[in-house]
Formats: sequence, C-alpha cells, structure tokens
Amino acid sequence: MYNEVIKKIKEYDTIIIGRHRGVDPDALCSQLALRDSILLTYPNKKVIAIGTGSSKFTHFGKLDKIEKMPNSLIIVIDTPDLKRVDSVDFSDSGYSIKIDHHPFIEKYCDLEIIEDDKCSACEIITNIIFNTELRCNDIIAELLYMGIVSDSNRFLFSSCNSNTFSTVSKLLGEYNVDISKAYEKLYLRPLSEVRLEGFISLNMKVTENGLGYIVIDNDDIVTYGVDSASAGNMINNFNYIKEVLVWVTITEDIKNKQYRISIRSRGPEINMVAEKHNGGGHKMASGVRVSSLDEAIEIVNDLDDLLKDYNSVI
Repeated sequence: MYNEVIKKIKEYDTIIIGRHRGVDPDALCSQLALRDSILLTYPNKKVIAIGTGSSKFTHFGKLDKIEKMPNSLIIVIDTPDLKRVDSVDFSDSGYSIKIDHHPFIEKYCDLEIIEDDKCSACEIITNIIFNTELRCNDIIAELLYMGIVSDSNRFLFSSCNSNTFSTVSKLLGEYNVDISKAYEKLYLRPLSEVRLEGFISLNMKVTENGLGYIVIDNDDIVTYGVDSASAGNMINNFNYIKEVLVWVTITEDIKNKQYRISIRSRGPEINMVAEKHNGGGHKMASGVRVSSLDEAIEIVNDLDDLLKDYNSVI
C-alpha cells in the first residue's frame, strides 16, 4: 500500500495535503512532515499543506495558503470521515488518498490506508518514509517525533506497542532530534492555562458511576484569559484520578457558536457515544462539537449510562 502512495505522488505535479478540523499536534506535524518529505525527495513538485491553523502551534511550522489546484493529488491525514476534513476542495482532485489511524467510519478517498493499530498519524507517515524512497531530515524527524509523543500522551496510551518504540528508536537513531526542545515546543504553556487546569480540578463534578465532567463557559474563558481550545488541549492531564474512569471537558466556543467536547476513558469504549452525536475518534479518546449545551449534557448522560452498564459487568 505504501508503494501505491509513492506511485501516485510521482504521478502528480501538484499535491494538496489536508487533515481534520480543530488542529492538534499529530495532525499538523504529520501533514507538515509529509509535505516537506515530498518536497525534499521531489523538489520540482508543488506541494501545499492546508487547513485552519492555531496560534498555539505556529512554532511547529507554516501552513500554506489555500489555492485552486485542479487535477491535483489530494492526501488527507488523520481524518476518518468527510465532514471533519478541513478546507480541502475535492473538486480539485485528480486522485485522493486517506492516511489515518482512527477506526474506520466511511470511505471518501480513492485509496485509503487505515492502520488503527498505530498510536498516531505521524507513526504511519514515519513508516511510509522508512519503507519507501521518501527522504527525511532532522527537521522532519522532529515533527514526526512530536506528533507521536503528543498523540500517544508521551507513550502512556495502550495504542503504543513494540512497533511504536522500534519506529521511534530508528527515528532517533538516524536523525538528530533534540528531545528536550521537542518537549518544550509541545508542553510549554502560559500561566493562564495552568490556572485553568486548577479551576478544572477544583470544579469537576464526579458521578457515582465514575464520570468526571465540567462545563467551561465563556465567562470562565475570559476570566482565565485562554481560548476555547485550551481545556480540550489539557484533557490528558486528568488521566489518573482513582475515582474517575471517563472524563469530559465541555467548553463554550462563542466565536463558532458551539461547544467543544473532549472525552477520555480509562475503561469503557467511548467513541460510539461520540459518533452518535456526529463526533468520533478512538475507543478511549474522542471528541464532539455540538451547537447547544443541552446536547452536551445529553452526551454526559449517555456516557454516565455507559459507565453504569460497564460497572455492572466488571
């Protein structure tokens, strides 16, 4: 399958690389790394990486301006379903490829490489580079390392296995990646976010079934001087609370007239609840965006019911 990707890359002179809405480090790093690897290998091609950026990740690298490029190869990374693709106009497509590590939801590309046993999209892109003629350098290797670290939560998630560590070992063995600087890029944060984390810790509600949740409204966002994505970005910081098996942040996003919901689990599989509400993700890590607080609370109730059933059989 990897060779099919290279075959198509060679075939097209213009290539558009996209990913999901609501950018995160793995999605951004994987698309930037693939773009730069293709340009390093085939410098005469025009390759752009597009999507809505985030000021939080500007130091990772620059995205490209969106432009019309008819009959291009479109590669979408880290996105299981069409509705979550950010900024890609498929009318420009001469051929399309999906590269993803989420469980399959729907087919929307001509060629789909889905490896849901991988911890991150960056792990797949690293394997493609290692097993084809695509080239790499220290900057690309750092991007790939940061994406793997971020989406595996520093190798804490069960999606990591011996293959993940072998891939990372080879990456670090062949390229000069300053791990300390990579972690600083990923995890350095303003004091306002640390204080928001304290607010979440103090105000999280916990049900008798083991569901922890909090609603962060726009007044809270203003009080702490953060943006609406901040709570979702720190959800993995609450992994190991003894009394909590599933935890949820619900953050009001005034600008987009929606609520951002991030869900994590240390027990039951929660992606089906997210998919029920037009979200999705992994079995233990999912997300949803809804238009009303009522629907957000409905998701909380669905998760609490899921936990009640889960607890009854363990």
